[in-house]
Amino acid sequence: MNRISLLLIALLACEVSLAQSPFYLGADFSYVNEMEDCGVRYYESQEAKDPYAIFNDRGCNLARLRLWHSPAWYDQLNEGRRYSDLADVKRSIARAQAQGMEVLLDFHLSDTWADPSSQLVPEAWLPVVNDLEVLKDSLYQYIYRTLEELEANQLLPEMVQIGNETNKGILLSPQDNAVWTLDWDRNAALFNHAIKAVRDFEAQVGKRIKVVLHLAGPDNAEWLLDGFANNGVSDFDIIGLSYYWAWHMPTTIEETGALISTLRQLYNKEVLIVETGYIWTTEWNDTANNIISETHPDYHPASPNNQRDWLIALTREVAARDGLGVLYWEPCWVSSPCFTQWGQGSHQEHAAFFDFDNQLLVPGGIEWMSQDYGQTTSQGPLPLPALEVQIMANSFSGDVKIKQHTDQNQVLDYSVMDTMGQVLLSGQFEGAEVQFQLSDLPFGLYLIEVRNAKRMVKTKKMIYGKS
Repeated sequence: MNRISLLLIALLACEVSLAQSPFYLGADFSYVNEMEDCGVRYYESQEAKDPYAIFNDRGCNLARLRLWHSPAWYDQLNEGRRYSDLADVKRSIARAQAQGMEVLLDFHLSDTWADPSSQLVPEAWLPVVNDLEVLKDSLYQYIYRTLEELEANQLLPEMVQIGNETNKGILLSPQDNAVWTLDWDRNAALFNHAIKAVRDFEAQVGKRIKVVLHLAGPDNAEWLLDGFANNGVSDFDIIGLSYYWAWHMPTTIEETGALISTLRQLYNKEVLIVETGYIWTTEWNDTANNIISETHPDYHPASPNNQRDWLIALTREVAARDGLGVLYWEPCWVSSPCFTQWGQGSHQEHAAFFDFDNQLLVPGGIEWMSQDYGQTTSQGPLPLPALEVQIMANSFSGDVKIKQHTDQNQVLDYSVMDTMGQVLLSGQFEGAEVQFQLSDLPFGLYLIEVRNAKRMVKTKKMIYGKS
C-alpha cells in the first residue's frame, strides 16, 4: 500500500473518530510512578489499590502524560531516578491502556516545566536554537522518532499535545525565555513542522493521532488562536485550554463555556479542558509550598464536597457547550518523602483526590467523574448564535484586538475602564478590526467595553500583567 493510500485511510479514520469521540473525563497521571517509587501507596476503603484502577472504576477514560526531553535535573534528586522521560512515559501508557483508557501525550518540548512563563528549549537543542531550519528538523525528528518507538511497543497514544501552555511560543533561548517574546514567523514554522511530523507518521502507519494545541487561560485563548490562524497554523484537531479558578479568575465557568462556543464556531475544532484543579483543604502535609490557595465564592470554603461540586459545575458547562471534556491536573500528586526542585513533598497535595493518609476522599473530587452530563458523544458543532464582535486580549503583553464579524461593519466605540469605572482609554472604529495596547497602564484588572450607537455589544474582563 502506498503512502497516499495510507494517508487517505488516516483521514477517513479522522472523520469517523471525530463523529464518535467520547466525552472525556480524565486526569493527568504523570506523578504516579514517581510517587509509588517514593513509597506512596494509594488506598480506597482502607485497602491499597492501583490508582489507575481507582479512576477507571469512576469512569476515567483519558490519561494525560507529560514528556520531558532530557530531565537531567532529576539526577540530583532523591535516588537519581528520572521521570516523565520516554522510559517513564512508556510505563505510564501501559498502565493506562491496561485500564482501557485513551492517552494524551503531552510533549513539553523542554527538559523541565513548560508553562506560560517558561518555554526553555531542551539543552540538547540549545546550540541550534537560533538556526530555525536545524531546530525545525530536530523537532520533527524528535516527535516522529518518539511516536515510532511507542508504536513499536504498541503504546501509541490517541492524542498528542504540541507543547504545554504555549502562550509565549515554544523552544525559546534562555534570553528570549527571560522576557515576553512571541515571534509568530518562528513560532508558526515550529508548530507546523511539529504537526507535520505527526501527520507524516500517521501516513506511514495508517493510524490517526489527534493533535492538540494547548493554551493557558480562557482570557488569552482568542488572541492566541487568532495569531495561529493568521500565521497559517491550522492542521490541528483540538484546542486545549487550562482553566483554574486560582489562576484565571475572575473568568467564570459560564464565561469559559461561552468561549468554548465561540472557538468552535470560529475554528470548527473540538475544545478540551486539558487542565483544571481545585483545592479540598488549605492545610499542608509537607514542607513544599502549595501553589493554589484561592477558592471561588460559591464553592467556599475549601472542602472535598466543594472540590467535587466546582468540577461538576465546570463539566456541566463544558458538556452543554458541546466541549470535548475535562481533565484534572495531578489528582495523585500527594505528599511523599521525596523532593521536587523546590522542596520536600508535593506542591499540590491539598488539591489531590486523596487525604493526607492517601485514602481516597469520598465524598470528594473523584465523584465528579461519575456524574451524568447529558451526553456521551460529541456530535460536532451545534447551531450557534451569530458572532457579532470579538474582543481578543493578551494579558502578558497587553495587546488588545477588537474584530467585527458582521457583513457590514458598524461604527463601534470602545473603552477600557478600571475597577472604579474610570475610563482610561477609548476610541472609535468602523473597519474590520482595531488594535491597541495597555502598555501605558499599570498591571491590574480592566473591563473592555464595545458599544454601538444603541447598545452594549460586547464586554471582556482582562487581568493585564498576569502570567
